[in-house]
Amino acid sequence: MIRKIAATLFMSAALIGLPAFTGGCDRTVSETKTVSDGPGGTTVKDQSTVKKADGTVETKTETKRVPNP
Repeated sequence: MIRKIAATLFMSAALIGLPAFTGGCDRTVSETKTVSDGPGGTTVKDQSTVKKADGTVETKTETKRVPNP
């Protein structure tokens, strides 16, 4: 009886913690930062490639412009 209850509690605890282990984290594959100076100001372009836990690859591009004072 006690063994059955202990086994049930152990299995329940293991199943509750299972998604935390299988979720994983995103991994950055590559990251590029380009800075360009021009007559209108400075442009910063950040490009990163991220591999998700489910195997998909996502590319993010962010551009920031800072005008000259």
